[in-house]
Amino acid sequence: MEQQQLMDRAAAFIRQCYQELAIDEAQTELRMTEVMKQIVNSGTYRHTTEELTHGARLAWRNSNRCIGRLFWQSLAVLDAREVESSDEAAEAVFEHMAFATNNGRIRPAITIFAQEQEHGGGRSNNLRIWNHQLVRYAGYEQPDGTVVGDPLSVPFTRVCESLGWKGEGTPFDVLPLVIGPSNGTPAVYEIPEELVLQVPLIHPTEPRFSALALQWYAVPFISDMALEIGGIRYPAAPFNGWYMGTEIGARNLSDVSRYNKLRPIAELFGYDMTTNTSLWKDRALVELNAAVLHSYKSAGVSIVDHHTAAEQFGRFEQQELAAGRSVTGRWSWLIPPMSPSATPIWHRGFDNTEREPRFSYQPKPYST
Repeated sequence: MEQQQLMDRAAAFIRQCYQELAIDEAQTELRMTEVMKQIVNSGTYRHTTEELTHGARLAWRNSNRCIGRLFWQSLAVLDAREVESSDEAAEAVFEHMAFATNNGRIRPAITIFAQEQEHGGGRSNNLRIWNHQLVRYAGYEQPDGTVVGDPLSVPFTRVCESLGWKGEGTPFDVLPLVIGPSNGTPAVYEIPEELVLQVPLIHPTEPRFSALALQWYAVPFISDMALEIGGIRYPAAPFNGWYMGTEIGARNLSDVSRYNKLRPIAELFGYDMTTNTSLWKDRALVELNAAVLHSYKSAGVSIVDHHTAAEQFGRFEQQELAAGRSVTGRWSWLIPPMSPSATPIWHRGFDNTEREPRFSYQPKPYST
């Protein structure tokens, strides 16, 4: 990034951050001078703990694809910028998982590792977490082309196997944690079983549902996105909230390209699958989503249904309007994947402008 571009992005963030934190103009100008001097002398600058915390929260507030932004101010920010080795990073990740899982009372959190360029001592940092999510099920492609487990995980499962990991071959094997440089050999860590809270699925009225042996994990830890704050990029910054039920029931377990479980559920309930006009897919989808919500609540694990989430997003919009800020969003992601027209978001339009601070996609380390 050119020096002037970094200065401009840094200045915009510092002014926004200090204004929102009600820091007076004199302190703001002092900090601005300090940041500009750092950029001139080293080509970069370092966020204070306060800037890092507020910047990460703003990235959540600016996340156009997230319906759960009402709670952006509650994000716990864990500063791991001094971590250098993969072993230290794995330890920090495990601490994050324990903190966030919290016996099912999930706490939104982010762990932020070193920024992309650290010039202290001439060191450059490109630590990456190779997993898409810290917890994810393996996918094993069979000779006939079918997949045991999660088809979406097949490429990464192969990477893990090439690094020496071997799963049990069940539909719900938890993949290991893979940490390392994007252009070198990473380290592989088995995730301690006690850190992976999982929820067996049961149905509120159909006891035979448990025979399907379905389950999902409690916490969605996104771990392959970069965090960008004021021109500084953090390539390793795993974060989590809690699940909206339809993410599991209307996508992960029901998509044809994922676990594809609508047909066995329809068979269980005796729906007529000889014709689409019976709406057997729709009815199976509702029962699966009912099971997800019932199971998580019965297990004491935080989850939200899509109608409540849509109402919460409306409250978020009201709060932002009261603060004099407009809300950006990507409509196709904000509408839930089940009964979207029954939520107020369906009838809306949104400005999809990407604002910084933000989370951004980056190339997979194992694809390069």
